[in-house]
Amino acid sequence: MEREFPEAPRMAVGAVVVDRGRVLLVRRGHEPAKGNWSLPGGALELGESLTDGVVREVREETGLTVKPVELVELLDRIHREGERVRYHYVIADYLCRVVEGEMLAASDADAVRWVERAEWNSHSVLKLDPITVLVIEMGWQRARVLEAAQEGK
Repeated sequence: MEREFPEAPRMAVGAVVVDRGRVLLVRRGHEPAKGNWSLPGGALELGESLTDGVVREVREETGLTVKPVELVELLDRIHREGERVRYHYVIADYLCRVVEGEMLAASDADAVRWVERAEWNSHSVLKLDPITVLVIEMGWQRARVLEAAQEGK
């Protein structure tokens, strides 16, 4: 199925990877959103589960192996050019934790970095899409709740 000007929406996955209070971001190397900072992720492959897809995408873009913890958000992203739909993705964003690996920008990511909460909430530094900021915040908050529950055991 075509990614650009598709006949139907494409299913995609994203990862809110939280480690020591920081979140992993990538700078997109290709459209849509080329040059923008975002969550690692991409289109699902035929026959691939959502969680397998998020693990593959994070590994391809960052060199890190992650374990999906839970679904954070399900949303659609539609980019139009006039009356035509240029891109339409339905994205399942998962909270993930790092299992292993060394961070290295790869695949379609130009750069990869860990960011602190003040950075993703500061629009002047990274210029993140407002929807991405909301998803990051939801994942980060959920990670804090799960971490507190682990410490309470």
